Amino acid sequence: MTTTASASALLRSATRDRHDELERTGFAAALFAGTLPLTRYTAQLAALRLVLDELETELSRAAVPSVADLWAAEDLRKVPLIERDLRLFADRGTTPGRWPAAHAAAFAADIRTTAAADPLSLLGFLYVLEGSTLGALHLCRYVSRAYGLDGTDGIGYYTSGDRARWTRFTARLDEALADPAAQDRALAAALRAYGHTARLTEALSAGLTPAQPPSSPGPVRAR
Repeated sequence: MTTTASASALLRSATRDRHDELERTGFAAALFAGTLPLTRYTAQLAALRLVLDELETELSRAAVPSVADLWAAEDLRKVPLIERDLRLFADRGTTPGRWPAAHAAAFAADIRTTAAADPLSLLGFLYVLEGSTLGALHLCRYVSRAYGLDGTDGIGYYTSGDRARWTRFTARLDEALADPAAQDRALAAALRAYGHTARLTEALSAGLTPAQPPSSPGPVRAR
């Protein structure tokens, strides 16, 4: 008997290479090495704020019950955390450097278009962006050390990942995307999300040398 893979298993296996490619960028290497300019870090937060604000807005008003129910089941918002991080740095005199606003706007526009045409596929975007916070958990100590931060100051977004919450999220995702056709559409959205993220990260990596991170356990992958 053939067993159909769950949506989360399909998304994980089909996007693994995209995930690994992001870990080899100049931005990631500098972050691990503690040499990433603070203005690049805040630029990433600014780009994520624009993208996530669009996604969270569209998810909060989705009329498709499975999407609305998943979004309402647990607080997955990240924008308030990013805004708090950016305020802390602004209070210390650091604002985002030149950030990839055009790439972030294109990402947000794709989310908006998808919401209008096929709201269920928004879950592909959410899978990628929620899953990225698990990997970010591994980076917290590098960020705190590089910028002299205490506790969760300046890393509210990076500390927002939660393994137990992720397990609950993927269970709900599997229920919402039980139909194979819906899984395929969500996967297409997830791959587009990785494409947008790659372009954002490439822009943020300008002038930085791509390299493997120092020998250490790799970031936790979304499961």
